[in-house]
Amino acid sequence: MPAAMKRSPDDENEIHDLTAHTDPGNCVVTPVAHFPARVARTVTDALRHLVQAAHRSPAATTPNEDGITRAQTFEEGEVYMLGAPFTGYPADRYLMDFYDVVERDICSRMHLHTGLRYVRMMTGPGTRIRVASLAPIHITHVPGVTAFLPETFEDDYPDAPEDQPRTRHNLVIPPNSWADMQIPRGVSHQFNAHGPHAVIDSVHPEESIETLREHMTGYRMMAQTIFLADEQPPAHSCRLT
Repeated sequence: MPAAMKRSPDDENEIHDLTAHTDPGNCVVTPVAHFPARVARTVTDALRHLVQAAHRSPAATTPNEDGITRAQTFEEGEVYMLGAPFTGYPADRYLMDFYDVVERDICSRMHLHTGLRYVRMMTGPGTRIRVASLAPIHITHVPGVTAFLPETFEDDYPDAPEDQPRTRHNLVIPPNSWADMQIPRGVSHQFNAHGPHAVIDSVHPEESIETLREHMTGYRMMAQTIFLADEQPPAHSCRLT
């Protein structure tokens, strides 16, 4: 079993040195589909409302008999654990209702996870998601099948020291679209939604394994996250070109 990544297993704001970090692999993004605006909004609104309902529910906001709190909060948005792990099934599934970067005037931080992730990003009308990594992001393109190719660009990562610059690799999920992203364990990434209709459907195939490997005392998404910056930066640091 790979070694633990966290210094303090239950720390929900553990920060590692950006200059010492090297991504062990690359994220892979697969564009899935475009939808009519009405359809895309219907889907994203339904999923967002489910997350919001969970955060109003006493049952979802307190630990259940297995010690799992299904409604949790991440700095990118509010989350709800749709499917919890159980004996013989170490995975779980979350929905995230993204915060709007423009509305909050604050970006999420670059971070990595103690286990691999699989996410489906969904956007509605007037909404885009900027995805970034310190390693190049690979894009799946199958001629005749791939629905669209996202805009890509590079910039200087704003949290890097002036004498040790880092390149940030970015792509943009357009409105009314779905795109999948495979995130290997320990690979840096950053999501920021521009607009009100953005949802992530996230599968964590190693949830129980991560908890044991890191010696955590419970299931908390934030404690499975390692940040590469001290504070959340202002919105201009994750603006769209």
